[in-house]
Amino acid sequence: QEHFVESGGGLVQPGGSLRLSCTTRRSVFGFYAVGWYRQAPGQSRELIARITSNDITNYSDSVKGRATISRDNAKNTVALQMNNMNILDTGVYYCNGLVGLTWETTMPDLPWGQGTQVTVSS
Repeated sequence: QEHFVESGGGLVQPGGSLRLSCTTRRSVFGFYAVGWYRQAPGQSRELIARITSNDITNYSDSVKGRATISRDNAKNTVALQMNNMNILDTGVYYCNGLVGLTWETTMPDLPWGQGTQVTVSS
């Protein structure tokens, strides 16, 4: 089944940065929007960043000001740059195509991939 493939996770110290990337076989422009989710230990998956096909970006309050979502046309990837990370950023990060016109009505479009683990620790 088609799904996104995520990469770029790892161990980072508090205050550090990571750049996550995801791709899929289909053109990322084929989706109305693409988003990054985070699943912290013991918690449900949370949408944290979204970019639409016309490059409108939205962020959750938990990452606003510290995260930047972007698309690379040539590489067919969507990246998430995370800065000034803290322990609450620890979790598995997933990427997915999105349906829904607004942040509140957004739903994932494809089956979930394996995600990429991010651990923030000193």
